[in-house]
Amino acid sequence: MECEPMEINPRKIPLFSAALVNQGVDLAGAVSRVLASNSFVMGNEVAKFESEFASYTGVTHCVSVANGTDALELALRALNLQPGDKVACVANAGFYSATAVHLAGGVPLYVDVDEHTLTMSPEALAQALRDKPAAVIATHLYGQLAPIERLVELCRSAGVPLIEDCAQSHGASRNGRRAGCFGDLSCFSFYPTKNLGALGDGGAVLTASDALATRLKGLRQYGWSKKYEVSLLGGCNSRLDEMQAAVLREKLPLLERHNAWRRAIAARYNSAFAGLPLRLPASVAADFVAHLYVIRTPKRESLRAYLAESGVATDVHYPIVDIRQPAVAACYAGTFLPVSEEACATAMSLPCYPGMPDEDVEQVVRSVLAFFSRAEA
Repeated sequence: MECEPMEINPRKIPLFSAALVNQGVDLAGAVSRVLASNSFVMGNEVAKFESEFASYTGVTHCVSVANGTDALELALRALNLQPGDKVACVANAGFYSATAVHLAGGVPLYVDVDEHTLTMSPEALAQALRDKPAAVIATHLYGQLAPIERLVELCRSAGVPLIEDCAQSHGASRNGRRAGCFGDLSCFSFYPTKNLGALGDGGAVLTASDALATRLKGLRQYGWSKKYEVSLLGGCNSRLDEMQAAVLREKLPLLERHNAWRRAIAARYNSAFAGLPLRLPASVAADFVAHLYVIRTPKRESLRAYLAESGVATDVHYPIVDIRQPAVAACYAGTFLPVSEEACATAMSLPCYPGMPDEDVEQVVRSVLAFFSRAEA
């Protein structure tokens, strides 16, 4: 029978709260440092953040840029992607990789995902590599580290460079190695809702290659090899500003604690929902930093409506698989990615962020349990 709406909860539980996430961070101090320096672009804060984030991730070079999309595009340009080149990527991650591929002049070659982790399937990538893509973008989705060691092995055997999309996986690790240190290049976003978030847009490309780092530094600033001397075509104006770099420097030392907080909430959810007809995150270990807590259910819309009436905010990350996006659907009419398409039809995100009050976590749990209890009554 249909479940009745529960009594309206007076507490409105947001999907994310910048106020709570940033509580205790010395944002005023960061801003004051920049104002006192009178240096606002490509100054000391940027240089120090690049060094500190590279060291944290375990990679030699960090080249900061204006946002995560620019990071992906410039990583592809650094690899000298040519017009029409294919780039293997997933289709269940909001069209972000595909946007960068198109901007760089390439063509997405879509690869299906693993049904448990929703990250790139090594078996599907092995098939896609037969089409000889110029590069592969492996997305660590929702904070879940992909089977990156196997993906790297496949790419190296095929002689294809691999880019890690780490926009949702700051700090995720496996066997002591963090997201961003496996591929030829790795790309990060510092959008405010990310695990390491600025107060606006920001991004970075990391690499162990001196040559790629040099190209990236030129590409982010008009293609300059030195001031006003353009040596690289395809350059742009994409720089992280001093204010955002200063904020990120304040927040970087808190990242491990904040990731542990996210992971603890995810573990509570997984334990509470274990007996429900839901697909839950595959891991709550170090390889998962719970950027988003995503469950899957064919009852998504009715569950979302019930939770909204209970004061619990939710969202869908992401509702449209890339191959069905209106702008490109005609090009992929005969393409099917069954796992990706099923995920986009059933996935929904619950609140999960550092600073989230215990009573809010418990209210989310009670509301989800109540929905399934009344639905079965």
